[in-house]
Amino acid sequence: MGSAKGMARGLTLLSIRKDGEVRLAARTPRGILDVVEAARLLGMQGPKTMDELLQGEDGLRLEALVKAALDRAQAAGAFSAEEGISYAPLVGRPEKIVCVGLNYRRHAAEIGQPIPKQPVLFSKYNVALNAHGGTIELPVGIARKFDHEVELVIVMGKLARNVPEAEALSYVAGYATGNDFTARDLQLETGGQWLLGKTPDGFAPLGPYLVTADQIDPDRLAIECRVNGETRQSSNTSDLIFGCRQVIAYVSRTFTLRPGDVIYTGTPEGVILGKPPGQQVWLKPGDAIACSVEQLGELRFTLT
Repeated sequence: MGSAKGMARGLTLLSIRKDGEVRLAARTPRGILDVVEAARLLGMQGPKTMDELLQGEDGLRLEALVKAALDRAQAAGAFSAEEGISYAPLVGRPEKIVCVGLNYRRHAAEIGQPIPKQPVLFSKYNVALNAHGGTIELPVGIARKFDHEVELVIVMGKLARNVPEAEALSYVAGYATGNDFTARDLQLETGGQWLLGKTPDGFAPLGPYLVTADQIDPDRLAIECRVNGETRQSSNTSDLIFGCRQVIAYVSRTFTLRPGDVIYTGTPEGVILGKPPGQQVWLKPGDAIACSVEQLGELRFTLT
């Protein structure tokens, strides 16, 4: 494959914490491959972090490294069981975290909103990024109406400006499971302060995996959220009002998307906000949240 630049294909990637640093890793039939350690053992070059991979577009070199590690005995020490690893936030420094609101038909219906005529956009800051297996420290002193929002997340792999819909998915590095965690009272009861309700520390859990785009049809994926083992959201991305192609094209007409940028594509029906007021039991410290998107793995986190 050589060292030519390009987006990675056929891989399931993650970010791990090891020896005091964040490293790029790959999920393989032999276990979790520490890419940095594999490169050292094999005397090869490869990206050290997910951000370096995405922003350097060094996917072909990574593919070669993973293949060599699977084929050569001297890389055995770079593999470990997934149960023993420590996860880091999937991406560390996206320039932008773009989110789409009201993007599932049945979700718009459950909260009594009309179908939008164009994507409704808002943002989160990097301080909101959180890892699989992480915790969210609820800001209980300033909010109390905490809600879950499982989402399909797009991670961009190429610079995108004025991208036509027909080509939009070719700019995607991969997809992941995410949760647009929200403090509804900050979002809706402070004069429409969506930013306050959406981007407190840790309010953007993402992971555990980035599955490369060549393996995924984003328009037909089952999507679920469970709270303390109880299913709260269960839908399919076929209910999206604006699919991934449309969202990427729409956003890129207004501002440039760069490699490593993240797009949360919206949440399906089943959120706490969609229930009648008398049935709204908001999330609280001690709750355990599990989110899954078909083929992308289960994202788990707890509240404190």
